Amino acid sequence: MKLNMSAMLLALSVLFACNNANNANKENATGQDSIPTPISLFNGKDINDWTPKIRLHEVGNNYANTFRVEDGLLKVRYDGYEDFDQQYGHLAYNTPYSYYLLRLEYRFVDEQTKGGEGWAWRNSGAMLHGQKPETMLKDQDFPISIEGQLLGGDGQTERTTSNLCTPGTNVIMDGKLFTPHCINSTSKTYHGDQWVTADFLVLGDSLIQHILDDQVVLSYSKPQIGGDNVLEYDSKQKEDGKALKEGYIYLQSESHPVDFRKVELFDLAAYKDDAAKLNKVIERIKKK
Repeated sequence: MKLNMSAMLLALSVLFACNNANNANKENATGQDSIPTPISLFNGKDINDWTPKIRLHEVGNNYANTFRVEDGLLKVRYDGYEDFDQQYGHLAYNTPYSYYLLRLEYRFVDEQTKGGEGWAWRNSGAMLHGQKPETMLKDQDFPISIEGQLLGGDGQTERTTSNLCTPGTNVIMDGKLFTPHCINSTSKTYHGDQWVTADFLVLGDSLIQHILDDQVVLSYSKPQIGGDNVLEYDSKQKEDGKALKEGYIYLQSESHPVDFRKVELFDLAAYKDDAAKLNKVIERIKKK
């Protein structure tokens, strides 16, 4: 009788442990299912899913192999340039998005190429809600877009990153239409060749946040076409006052070499009509 009771207690304890493990696995699976699988915009192998547009060159012409993949990194290089000559470059991902969180891992390396402007030293960017690359004219300098400006430090002076610039656009900030071209974030300075992870939360034409180290360093709303700071564009593409609800994501080339080792996107479109669920998903992604 004692032996049977002991065996029964052992069996119950094993069953209880198994049930707990199964429940935990279900909870973990549910938690994982509540986070959209990140889309790797950069696959580590090629840029076949991207379209280059470099000023003074036609759409699709990756002049001087400016954008390239080497050692598993998406690199921006200028060894084929005699002079930069304001040949601002942009690499557009071929699928437009509306609601998403974009995550970049980038670093600045080496020296600025000959002919680059002083302000473009350790300067790149992620263009959000950009116009379709095929609509850019040959001599157009920047896509009409919202720019998450990426800057590197010189080892001494402070220089924020994840700033905002607005080529052909405006936003609402602190309840007012913001029309200056650029504004600094509240970020710290990232010096040297260190890798930096930058998140950009984009919610259609409502809210955009720039996030570094889990901290919102810049926030604004209602992105829209308007203002100046873009040249040689097709006037049909610049409908001032039009809300920017979606668009193309670009990586920028402004004369300083830069590497990207991660460009991934969490598509949030499925949650846009459920604010509570959207907020929960965003918080989970930030912790990922």
